[in-house]
Amino acid sequence: MTITAPLADLRSADEGRFGGKSSALGELLASGIPVPGGFGISTDAYRAFVEHAGLRGLLERTLAGLDVDDVAAVEAASAAVTAAVREAPLPADVVAEVRRRYAELVAASGETDLPVAVRSSALGEDSAEATFAGQQETFLWVRGAERVCDAVRDCWASLHSPPSITYRARLGDTSREPAMGVAVQRMVDADVAGVMFTCNPVSGDPSVVAINAGWGLGLGVVGGDVTPDEYLVSKVTGDIVRRTINEKQVEYRPSAGSGGGTERRDVAPDRAGAACLDDRQLAALVAVARDIQEHFGGHQDIEWAFDAAGTLSVLQTRPVTATAELHGPTGGSAMSLVMATFGVRQETGKGA
Repeated sequence: MTITAPLADLRSADEGRFGGKSSALGELLASGIPVPGGFGISTDAYRAFVEHAGLRGLLERTLAGLDVDDVAAVEAASAAVTAAVREAPLPADVVAEVRRRYAELVAASGETDLPVAVRSSALGEDSAEATFAGQQETFLWVRGAERVCDAVRDCWASLHSPPSITYRARLGDTSREPAMGVAVQRMVDADVAGVMFTCNPVSGDPSVVAINAGWGLGLGVVGGDVTPDEYLVSKVTGDIVRRTINEKQVEYRPSAGSGGGTERRDVAPDRAGAACLDDRQLAALVAVARDIQEHFGGHQDIEWAFDAAGTLSVLQTRPVTATAELHGPTGGSAMSLVMATFGVRQETGKGA
């Protein structure tokens, strides 16, 4: 059984063992895209956990034949399963592997209790046909191996959240047992972050990159807490086709406490209405977006961050699944499509 692997060793062919997010990050690293280092935890580890904790019978009894149109029944089933998952111990070999990989990241960084992001990486999560974004959890600024293990278990629990249960049923995804990988990445202390599409998500225009940006961690943008700055930039000429600067009154930063996680803060008035990105940063984002689109051979939704030193990191990518080109005119804004794609729970900021 393969429990973990460095993200840099993963490729698209590993999606069935490590999930869509981890395999896509491996592809990005292989193509030279700036991605924070880390490791993936396999779906084998999740299945071993289910067996070790004796959860299979509960999963089958609780979820089999569930009427997903009965909201109360779905919520009750989800509560029962997630509570059991969160209370169950991890297998000793899984704990040992997570500790070993986390220790390697700490040693490479030279930082004690290195903060990491622990991200759900479910099977089929980021396919061109469907996206589970917003339905399963991500935990930010997790410090220490014990808390990383707790966050992994909480990611596994979110595989059985009400939205996840319902979405799988709506897709008719009953041919295989649900399973989840997890991606653990070195945390980026973002000064500005957001998302971008390698096309205009409203019109489907492939000649532009659509960028949404806010102060601090990307949590505020994908969670809908701020109205982000919006940019449309030509891939052909690099010209800024449209620049809309909005009042960004809140941001998410690392929690001041020792327990990890993030906290919401007010943005100073002189920064709230200021542009998050300058022309140099926009050019860097467009260049990376073009490289990622070329690598995957199709349009991508990309989450990114700049730290205080101006270093760009790509945090995740997935095929475009929500554009007017794919679904017809919506009359909505680019931000409404960002929300449809990434979901309001995409980055919960919870600390383990």
